[in-house]
Amino acid sequence: MSEIALRIPAARRSPLRIVVWAAILAVILALLPLVMDSYRTLQLAYGLVFAVAGLGFNVLLGYTGLLSFGHAAYFGLGAYTVAFMVKYLHVQSMELFLLGTVVSSLVVTAIFGYVCVRYTRIFFSILTLALSQVLWSLAFKFFWVTGGTDGLRVPTPRLVGIATSESEDKIQFLSHNYYYYVLVIFLLAVAVVWLIVHSPFGKALQAIRDNETRARFVGIRIRSYRFMAFLLSGVFTAIAGALWVPLNGLVTPDAMVWTFSGEIVFMSVLGGFRNFTGPIVGAIVYNFLKDFAVGATVYWQTLMGVVLIALVIALPTGIVGTAKLVAATVRRRLRS
Repeated sequence: MSEIALRIPAARRSPLRIVVWAAILAVILALLPLVMDSYRTLQLAYGLVFAVAGLGFNVLLGYTGLLSFGHAAYFGLGAYTVAFMVKYLHVQSMELFLLGTVVSSLVVTAIFGYVCVRYTRIFFSILTLALSQVLWSLAFKFFWVTGGTDGLRVPTPRLVGIATSESEDKIQFLSHNYYYYVLVIFLLAVAVVWLIVHSPFGKALQAIRDNETRARFVGIRIRSYRFMAFLLSGVFTAIAGALWVPLNGLVTPDAMVWTFSGEIVFMSVLGGFRNFTGPIVGAIVYNFLKDFAVGATVYWQTLMGVVLIALVIALPTGIVGTAKLVAATVRRRLRS
C-alpha cells in the first residue's frame, strides 16, 4: 500500500477527533504514575524527555529531509546550560533554566545552521557530526570549566508553584512532581510542533523534502526554510537536554558524544520518522528496551543491537508506520 493511500484518511480526519485522542492519551500519561512504581515512572519521564528530542529531530529528518548525525550536541548544550547556570550563576529555577537553554541553543544552532544548510545529503550529515564533535571536544578538554569526565552535578531544581525542601525525598519528588512538570512540557512541545508541521511553513518544508527543484520553482526560499527548520530542531532538542539533567543529576561530555546522536536517530527510525507520533513512540520504546537490556546481561550492547536490528527488519516503516499499515489492511478486509 502506498504512502499516498495512507495519507488520505489522515488528511480527512477532523481536528476535533485529533484533539479528543490527544486528550485521552494525555489523561493516560497523567494516570500512569498512580499505577506504576517510582522507578518505572522515572523511566517513563526519561522516555518523554527523549520524545521531546525526537520531535525536534524529526522536524529536520521527517519533514525537511535532512539527516543530522550531530543532534547530541544540542541535547548536551541544553544540559550544560543548566549545569553552568547552577554552578556559576547559582540559579535554581527550572523556568530560568529553560529560558537560558532556549537563548543558548538559538545562538549555537544559528551558527551551526548557517554553515550546515548550505549542503544536503551525506555532506550535511557529516558536517553536523563534525561540528557536534567540536562541542564534545571543548566539553572534554576545558575540564576546569565543564568538569571534564567527572562532570557537573545538578541538584533538584525549583518548580514554579511547587514548594520543595531539603528533607524531601528526591526520588519521590522526581517521580511525582517533576514527572508532571516534564509531562506538561512534553504536551506543549507536541502541540507546538504539530502546529508548525501542519502550518504553511511545515507544508513548505515537506515540499522541499519531496522535490527541492519544484519547491524552488514555486518560489520557496530553500536555504531560509532549512535554516529555520534547523533552528527549531536544535532548540527542541536542547530543551530535552535541559529537562534530562535533573533526572540524571550529572552532566558529562558523554551527553554530546556522537554515539548518542546515533541513538536519537534510531529512536526516530524505530518509531517511524515519516509519522508525527513515530519519534514519540520510538523514544519511549527505545528507553524501556535499553533498560531491559542493561538489567538482563552485562553484554547489553550486543543484546540491544540484535533486538534493534530485528525490529528494523521486521518493522521497516517503524512501529507507528507498521501499525497504520496493519490497521488499513484490517479496514480493507472488513469492507470487502
